[in-house]
Amino acid sequence: MISCRNIVVAAAFAALAATGSVAKAEDVTLTVWSHEADEPAKVALREQAARNLEAKHPGLTVKITWYEKDGLNSALRTALPSGQGPDVFYVEPDQVEYITNGLIAPLDDLVNWNNIYDWARAVWTHDGKTWALPEEAYTDELYYNKDMLAKLGAKLPDNAQFSQADFLELVKKARAADITPIAAGVGDRPYPGAYVLAEALLRKLGTDDYGKLLHGQLSFEDPRVVGVFKWVKELVDAGAYPKNFMTLKLGESHHYFYQKPGALTFPMGSFYSGRAFVPVDQGGQAADFPLGIMQFPAMDGAACNECKTVAVGASFAVNAASKHKELAAEYLNELATPEMGKRWIETVYLQTAVKTGDIQFSGPYAAYFTELMDRQKGAKYFTGMPVDVLTGACKDAFVQVMNKAFPGGLMSVDEAVKAMNEGCYKG
Repeated sequence: MISCRNIVVAAAFAALAATGSVAKAEDVTLTVWSHEADEPAKVALREQAARNLEAKHPGLTVKITWYEKDGLNSALRTALPSGQGPDVFYVEPDQVEYITNGLIAPLDDLVNWNNIYDWARAVWTHDGKTWALPEEAYTDELYYNKDMLAKLGAKLPDNAQFSQADFLELVKKARAADITPIAAGVGDRPYPGAYVLAEALLRKLGTDDYGKLLHGQLSFEDPRVVGVFKWVKELVDAGAYPKNFMTLKLGESHHYFYQKPGALTFPMGSFYSGRAFVPVDQGGQAADFPLGIMQFPAMDGAACNECKTVAVGASFAVNAASKHKELAAEYLNELATPEMGKRWIETVYLQTAVKTGDIQFSGPYAAYFTELMDRQKGAKYFTGMPVDVLTGACKDAFVQVMNKAFPGGLMSVDEAVKAMNEGCYKG
């Protein structure tokens, strides 16, 4: 359904065009800068949105320039402060500096928000305004190799969730069999090392107290928190992570899991599919790879063992300096149609912030997506990964301690808890 607000905006734009007060579409090249150049399904979908918009405005050219993340961020840091750069660009929720520095335009009156889930829009709502359109949604999942699990003589419980004691024993068994228990690396990302620790804290504390912990209202010296850190330290001491944990990059950690040398489990956002479901010669997993999804372990005395994290990933913003904000917003609306949402699920094999209605899973990875959806049954969600929620000194502490040094075996429990408390707890 089209809102009255959008009708008013469309009418106003048409009136301006009629008087020659805005450039005709055929005189315009709309520029888009996007991350995820190495994910063909996402590239194809965003290019299709560009072609759809061009079809509605004969002569309009939508030019997408594709980057990897570091290259994109470097280019934006150079271009945007000088009033340059693309009309539309890729952003993620932790990049709030674009908002605080006045580099992106609010989208409340430009985008058709009827097609976006309210919880996903809320991720980008700051100071009463919405600053980007979320395209990608994902949950934190614990992938595993079914054949390796069977080789270790273990069976996934009926609820797909090991106890914390059983998971520790599984880690020890894997290491004794010369199998890496958990594939992860923090060579180029500020979050992969913290998946197990953060998800354990969420289950132990429940959504309310976990939120308080992330917002500095609950001490990291709380006995429940310390207990989780002690359990994760046991995993670390048992050899849970790869020996090259500190230098292993995100893409390499995927290959480590499903190619060489192989690992038992792989904690990752469900955007896993973007790298895994491409041809093997492009870095993907083999068609017959025995992929499964288990729940993160249940914590003893937990407040919410059915809790898990849901988050927004790939999003798009409009440059505050753009001379074509209305057309830029039209491109965002093309990304967010129900048809595009369905195409996202069917080709990217990942959740989306776009409302799609009922969908039947088909294609070579239908079984995977069915299992992914099964793992959501009965879940209680906390919205936002820590790296997206935290700011300032607390975020710095998270990246250095929970993501890197502690799972890397460089800090004791007491040292890690103290560092997190000093960075985060407001007393």
